[in-house]
Amino acid sequence: MKIIILGAGQVGGTLAEHLSQENNDITLVDIDAERLQQLATRLDIRTITGTASYPAVLEQAGGEDADLLIAVTSADEVNMIACQVAHTLFRTPTKIARVRASAYLAHQELFANSAIPVNVLISPEQTITDAIQRLIEHPGALQVLEFAGGLVQLVAVKAYAGGPLVGQRLSTLHQHLPRVDTRVVAIYRHDHPLIPRGDTMIEADDEVFFIAAQRDIRAVIRELHRGEREFRRVMIAGGGNIGLYLAERLESNHRIKLIEQSLARCQTLSERLDSSVVLHGSATNQHLLEEENIAECDIFCALTNDDEVNVMSSMLAKRLGARKVLTLINNPAYVDLIQGGVIDIALSPQQVMIGTLLTHIRRGDIAKVHSLRRGAAEVIEAVAHGDSLSSKVVGRTLDEIKLPSDTTIGALVRGKNVLIAQPDIVVESGDHLILFVVDKQRIREVERLMQVGITFF
Repeated sequence: MKIIILGAGQVGGTLAEHLSQENNDITLVDIDAERLQQLATRLDIRTITGTASYPAVLEQAGGEDADLLIAVTSADEVNMIACQVAHTLFRTPTKIARVRASAYLAHQELFANSAIPVNVLISPEQTITDAIQRLIEHPGALQVLEFAGGLVQLVAVKAYAGGPLVGQRLSTLHQHLPRVDTRVVAIYRHDHPLIPRGDTMIEADDEVFFIAAQRDIRAVIRELHRGEREFRRVMIAGGGNIGLYLAERLESNHRIKLIEQSLARCQTLSERLDSSVVLHGSATNQHLLEEENIAECDIFCALTNDDEVNVMSSMLAKRLGARKVLTLINNPAYVDLIQGGVIDIALSPQQVMIGTLLTHIRRGDIAKVHSLRRGAAEVIEAVAHGDSLSSKVVGRTLDEIKLPSDTTIGALVRGKNVLIAQPDIVVESGDHLILFVVDKQRIREVERLMQVGITFF
């Protein structure tokens, strides 16, 4: 696939790295020549220095025969105009644009072929807020990923010493949860993946990924993390868009305190929020945290745009008695370094966004993609089509499907029904299959598996 990526920031650079490893023809455009040189020295990509929305720059980047344009520069207007130019001059089939400003997002009618031709609109702040909200709603989880419109969730939890499943074989899971249908699809031990089998033993500090219907997720987490209370008192550091959106969503059911350093922004936040308490000050101020009873806080969320402030305020909050801390880390390389110590959950905006973008890049009918473990693994929701002659999955039991190595099917969604994977389930056309791919190098094999043969047409 020939792909033009506009913007070589954290998202654009990370995306170029992901896609260049999959034999795509990648051209990366940015005004920062030094940044492009850094990426070009370690990635197999072509780079163009220039303003991403200029017709001549897009033509030089190969706009005439590009399959996909992904506009993720830091400027909404550049992203939107680039899509307009690509549509008008080059008829680029698919155009994805990152748009942050709520002033634009409030008018979805703008993003149509007759206006600003954007096929897929992505909003980083909204996507990240969704991820944080799911984590707050599921105490004990390290990740909560949704599929099939929320009917199915994949959750990562850390097994702790003395926990009910530590030292137990996976085959005993049903005995612990007799009324819940769930399946462990992957285990990471010391950062190395294990394909789970019935005789696999869970050890302390394992990162366990399990899949279940949304209605059953809390029961499974409670089994793995007995005694984990719901989060009610939430303190948010950073009153930017993410902090504001999160407070707006939670304040009706939670007690929210939001710390913001800019006095002018505090006034704006106070006008937008109903019951949340807005505090003017620094999240790294020990006196302020103590004065606001940080020791009674269920979860402290550090959501500023400064990694150092986020890490230091989280460590301080935890030392002063906060039950859990969640930290936004813009440098994805730091996430695994800090998570699991003093900091309970580290979240990379780039990794959250990559999954959203990959959904529209994967071949076949792909409904959802989530990128895991810094892109090393993926969870894919793929739709089965065809019949037993044209498809490699339809009309076959799960046990008969020849899956690529290091790949497991966790669940199927048929209409509104969630079927946790069992060997004798027969796949029907229209089923949504949730596949966990431990080795990203197998993605192309998974895509080919889900594509229908020419006889179907």
